[in-house]
Amino acid sequence: MATKWGIAGAGLISHDFVTALRTLPNSEHCVVGVAARDLSRAKKFAELHKIENAYGSYKELSQNKNIDVVYIGTLNPTHLEIGKMMLNAGKHILCEKPLTLNLKQTSELISLAKSKGLFLMEAVWSRCFPTYTEVKKELDSGCIGEVKQVICSFGFGLADIERLNAKALGGGTILDLGVYVLQLVIFVFGCEKPEIVKALGHLNKDGVDVSMSATLKFQGNRTATILTNSEVQLPNEAIIIGTKGIIKIPEFWCPTKAELPQRVIEITLPKGAHKFNFHNSAGLSFEATEVRNCLLKGLKESPRVSHADSLLLAELEDELRKQLGVVYEED
Repeated sequence: MATKWGIAGAGLISHDFVTALRTLPNSEHCVVGVAARDLSRAKKFAELHKIENAYGSYKELSQNKNIDVVYIGTLNPTHLEIGKMMLNAGKHILCEKPLTLNLKQTSELISLAKSKGLFLMEAVWSRCFPTYTEVKKELDSGCIGEVKQVICSFGFGLADIERLNAKALGGGTILDLGVYVLQLVIFVFGCEKPEIVKALGHLNKDGVDVSMSATLKFQGNRTATILTNSEVQLPNEAIIIGTKGIIKIPEFWCPTKAELPQRVIEITLPKGAHKFNFHNSAGLSFEATEVRNCLLKGLKESPRVSHADSLLLAELEDELRKQLGVVYEED
């Protein structure tokens, strides 16, 4: 039986998610409905993607009894409200990153999901790429020895992107780009909390960060260096340095390639029926497959992006924002 999806939000990322979803077998995934605050946008989205039901409110979407799981692709500040609405309506959730604006909200959403016995996953799609699976095997094999240093940067010229530069929209590079570099560090160091975090950066006139540079110190002489920037393009790669070798992951947030000491991993992405808005968005199909697999197994969280991962991500995002002086009304 197919997993029946509802889509909350009719924006660019929701378009890419549904386009990627449609590269998978119809017998496994079905999109039942889409909702937006503007009914005309929902109808336009539904027409393009051939979705039967279009709604002008998220409440209506939550009341569709035929939906198993809801993908939340709305703006950051709305994730908690819509997430709670869907959980209270008995729906499983895949919610775009960041899961919420801060640790307090993330804890609340995860606690609600647990109390309802429902599946909840932060959409850290990077973790679901086959490339990550192969890198994990390499790390576990000890091929590069003990990892001592991780260097990861993520930045583009994004000055014209309103949601990234406005505090009211949950803007700033820490939540938008930093979640990617942080998840990479957590992935390598096994969800271990760093002993010390030191961060610097620059804020725009609205009080959100346009750049962030941080060092995370772990036990055992292990260190991670992370950078985000919305004014310039950074190298946008991850380098994992061990006592016996190095792993490089170009385009680490959606990698189709990884350079290991003895070999190079390369994967091919499926072709979508519509043009994607973001780089390698066809890989969103991997996280959709992960959600279905978890639901079929009766899991309430994904081992690839666990609740512990999301809580640590939120805690570290809070700490970075605190050190740079980025404060949201929701804090």
